[in-house]
Amino acid sequence: MSFDQEYFDAGLYRLGTRCEKWDMAREENGEGIVPLWVADMDFPSPPAVQEALLRRAAHPTYGYTAELPDDIQALADFWKRRHGLTITRDAVTMMPCVVTGLKLAILALTQPGDKVIIQSPVYGPFRMSVAATGRTLADAPLLRDENGRYSMNLAAIEDQLQAGAKLMLLCSPHNPVSRMWTREELTALLALLKKYNVPLVSDEIHADFVYAPNQFVPILTLETKNVLSLCAASKTFNLAGLQQASCLCEDEAIRTAFRREIEKTGVRSGNIFALEATRAAYNEGDAWLDGLMAYLDGNRKLLAKLIAELLPKARLTPMEATYLGWLDLTAYGFGEEELMRRTIAAGVQFTGGRFFGDSGDGFLRVNIACPRQQLIEGMKRLVKALEG
Repeated sequence: MSFDQEYFDAGLYRLGTRCEKWDMAREENGEGIVPLWVADMDFPSPPAVQEALLRRAAHPTYGYTAELPDDIQALADFWKRRHGLTITRDAVTMMPCVVTGLKLAILALTQPGDKVIIQSPVYGPFRMSVAATGRTLADAPLLRDENGRYSMNLAAIEDQLQAGAKLMLLCSPHNPVSRMWTREELTALLALLKKYNVPLVSDEIHADFVYAPNQFVPILTLETKNVLSLCAASKTFNLAGLQQASCLCEDEAIRTAFRREIEKTGVRSGNIFALEATRAAYNEGDAWLDGLMAYLDGNRKLLAKLIAELLPKARLTPMEATYLGWLDLTAYGFGEEELMRRTIAAGVQFTGGRFFGDSGDGFLRVNIACPRQQLIEGMKRLVKALEG
């Protein structure tokens, strides 16, 4: 099969599948809504995934399921092949999702009331996980230059470390600001954390969505002590509904603490269909993923072109990574509530910027992982929303 523009342009019909992105959006906001919000893709998963699921579904019993060495091997081979990271089998702990991993790591590595560093604007569950576990939020907001590009504020991070922060959560690549942290940036961050003996949890779920000339840098290629990485095939291959993720940690003490929390909470992984799908995706999904990345590269360039032509007062953060555009609409003068009201009324749904922190007021996150005509229609409706 050829995973070319024609393949991805075709998209797929998702209504009636209990799809959060489409069914819930239409239930809440009307039949004609164009969804460019929640972070999954309007493309079929790789054919090998469906074939693997159908084969397993054809066996007429669905009992307790074992994680076997070939599940870990498929993950390890994929990360070695795609990102140059060598993972030992002992390093891998499976779990349902990356957000679960964030909470487990916070519970394992800190005490109630401890300060946990995040870098806003950042994916909402970072902030929510700190609150849910009874810890204290320690924000070190990202810096933003005149071109809308973000960078880490190492001085602000050190201020939080000096104030007693016990853990840092990193989003790499960063959602929603589309940054791929460079080797130099990550090395500087690790050196700072090492100075204060503070562990790092790196959410690397968007690792496979990095556009040339940028290159993903796995945190474990730089440091293995006091560091753990959270990853999944769920974003890469559109498998989020199957609930499968992994923690990668070569530090035995950190890994033991993490697994102790898994035992306490009763979290289980190894969903019978999730394992089949994830293994098939990692083993047989490369050609599909290469085609997807070429298509998404075209979509991010199209989004930048549409914004420049249709919304000259808007500013799109340069998209180095992810399929999520961070769009600054503050020049139009609307706060979050009015911006969301106008866009929904115009028939298009985005994720509001305040989901990522208060600094996101007046911003929208745009999901470009959809057929191009859907993206174009959504942008036309955004223009209507801002002008209406």
